[in-house]
Amino acid sequence: MTLIKSISGIRGTIGGSPGDNLTPIDAVKFAAAYGIWLKEYSKKEKLKVVIGRDARLSGEMIQNLVVSTLVGLGIDVIDLDLSTTPTVEIAVPLEKADGGIILTASHNPKQWNALKLLNEKGEFLDAAQGAKILDIAEKEEFDFSEVDDLGSITRNDSYIDIHIDEVLDLPLVDADTIRKAKFKVVVDGVNSTGGIAIPKLLEELGVEVVKLYCDPTGHFPHNPEPLKEHLGDICALVVEEKADFGIVVDPDVDRLAFIDNTGEMFGEEYTLVACADYVLGKTKGNTVSNLSSSRALRDITEKHGGTYEASAVGEVNVVTKMKANKAIIGGEGNGGIIYPESHYGRDSLVGTALFLMLMAEKGGSVAELRASYPSYFMSKKKIQLTPGLDVDGILKAMAEKYKNEEISTIDGVKIDFPENWVHLRKSNTEPIIRIYTEAKSQSEADALADRIIDEIKAVAGL
Repeated sequence: MTLIKSISGIRGTIGGSPGDNLTPIDAVKFAAAYGIWLKEYSKKEKLKVVIGRDARLSGEMIQNLVVSTLVGLGIDVIDLDLSTTPTVEIAVPLEKADGGIILTASHNPKQWNALKLLNEKGEFLDAAQGAKILDIAEKEEFDFSEVDDLGSITRNDSYIDIHIDEVLDLPLVDADTIRKAKFKVVVDGVNSTGGIAIPKLLEELGVEVVKLYCDPTGHFPHNPEPLKEHLGDICALVVEEKADFGIVVDPDVDRLAFIDNTGEMFGEEYTLVACADYVLGKTKGNTVSNLSSSRALRDITEKHGGTYEASAVGEVNVVTKMKANKAIIGGEGNGGIIYPESHYGRDSLVGTALFLMLMAEKGGSVAELRASYPSYFMSKKKIQLTPGLDVDGILKAMAEKYKNEEISTIDGVKIDFPENWVHLRKSNTEPIIRIYTEAKSQSEADALADRIIDEIKAVAGL
């Protein structure tokens, strides 16, 4: 069992001992640290914070603890209850709130939960802000309010509908165009809040919806990370239903993957490529993704006359680079779409609407669309960390080994070869080293990953 404290929040498994796992004591401590930091940061007497959660089994317990802690600090809470990460992100500025907390462990299995922390813009905190909160929690510098100064709780369960309305109002989303296409789509909501939000959006757009695992019980029917090896059921159902395509989201609905009409993965890397293709075809501009994302986005961006830049991994890093480069769309290759016209956060509802517009205007099948894009294949593997392993030393040794290649060390080590690349980095959310590779065929990508893993093991003496 694990408790991971990072600048993006606190994530851990439920149960066990305080400080080792995400226990009620840890949830209260880190919620209090966020509240104390927010008071210092905002310099306001009275604060308001938006709270929302995915459907995982521990969500209601963690929600009650976090909400009550903020109330104890004299902070008013807008409680969205079952929600999505992007829904909370748009709710913060709409509510003129001072911050937000999303209770979700994203793609992690059901035993995990987390507190993901937002600023007054509904965006993730930067490294310095996250470090300050960790320091407050470590020192337990808490000062709770007296009884007459306690905060209040306001319940608002309408925000998924408000979020959908915001998507429908985007200038590049035309509901009539999508309705005329008469799409039929299978949705896998992994029994979390995507099972509420995505079908509602599709129905508003006149799409025939076939629901799979859309009951928000929190009992995930398969590993919730939207990867090919976990998605056999929807791949089969798309073919059985003769659907135009399938949609898969993770539990908090900030990662989006498609299944084509033949039951094959569209490729989560190509979610961003397709959405960018549509947006760049309407509006000239630049794009950003992280170092672990496909070269295909660069290719599509340059085809449309724009400039592509890569950031360090992590949504806050992508957003920072997008703002600096005035990017009109960006995100992460794990299926995360960031469209600033809506907000600076990964949003599967926005991505779904943009993809539907692309398909409605282009015609043809999703398989044909995928075949039209530059063909790259990725391998995503990992090495479990063991106590005492010198990860930084390993990464430094790998950079030295390949010093004659194009090297980036802004986030781990990325080695760009002429025909492929490998990115090695220590995960912020799990005790692992991630090994991402990309090449012109799956076998080449897998072989490169396996070769690098063997080299890492040799360096580490494993």
